[in-house]
Amino acid sequence: MVGVLLAVLASAMNAAASVLQRKAGRDEPAQLAFSVRMLWDLVRRPVWLAGIGAVVLGFALQAVALAVSPVSVVQPLLISELPMTLVLASLVFRRSIAARDWWAVLAMAVGLAVFSFCLEPTGGHPLRPPLWAWMVGLAASLVLMGALTVAGRRTKGGRRAALLGLATGVGFGTTAVLVAAVGAAGVGAMLVTWQTYAVVVIGPASFFLLQNTLQAGELVASQPGMTLSNPLVAMAWGFTVFGEHARGGGWLAGEILGAALIAAGTLILVRSPVLKPDS
Repeated sequence: MVGVLLAVLASAMNAAASVLQRKAGRDEPAQLAFSVRMLWDLVRRPVWLAGIGAVVLGFALQAVALAVSPVSVVQPLLISELPMTLVLASLVFRRSIAARDWWAVLAMAVGLAVFSFCLEPTGGHPLRPPLWAWMVGLAASLVLMGALTVAGRRTKGGRRAALLGLATGVGFGTTAVLVAAVGAAGVGAMLVTWQTYAVVVIGPASFFLLQNTLQAGELVASQPGMTLSNPLVAMAWGFTVFGEHARGGGWLAGEILGAALIAAGTLILVRSPVLKPDS
């Protein structure tokens, strides 16, 4: 229960960060994408720095949640960031939320509840897998992340945003499983755990990719992949590498229904005018 609460609080912080960073980054020229100058311009904006503060707090809450709960429990709950972003954006950009969007929020809430209840992952441990399993998993994640990034840079418009959104989600999902291992090792072993140094590399790289994703195109293109690929990657790690187990049999129908409600709600919310402050 503690892990669930912390994951929800982390989602709230991530939602605040998303709104603040969008507010700060929407005026950045497209030609500055993937450049140090882009970050330098953003650093000089107080609203962007406030967003970074929210990112740090959200990351800390997520790290503690991953230390006390399985990754397949924590990561799906972070999907609640999207409806929270909608509500916060409506306040910051002074836009009303349509009835259709509220139904989408309800669908996502019900979907998350049904999916989490039916899945109920158990077992597994981040430090139990052998080193070779970690290396295979990391190689697969990084190759996928890199391929999506390269493909995104070679195209434009909505397709670019969609590919970069997927790459960002893969990066944050991979970061989450590394953080879970660091948390399992404990504070005393943090500096001698190799996953700590992997987080230091992959985490900032994913954050840099996020900044470019936010400017690559409209939210309707980037957010679905970014929202859904993060938990999917983390859950794939949990079930294939960490040894976590989910309910099967008749529970599978509930898991599919919950996932369908989440996906449908996501596709509706990303089209909301509230999340298009420039329109």
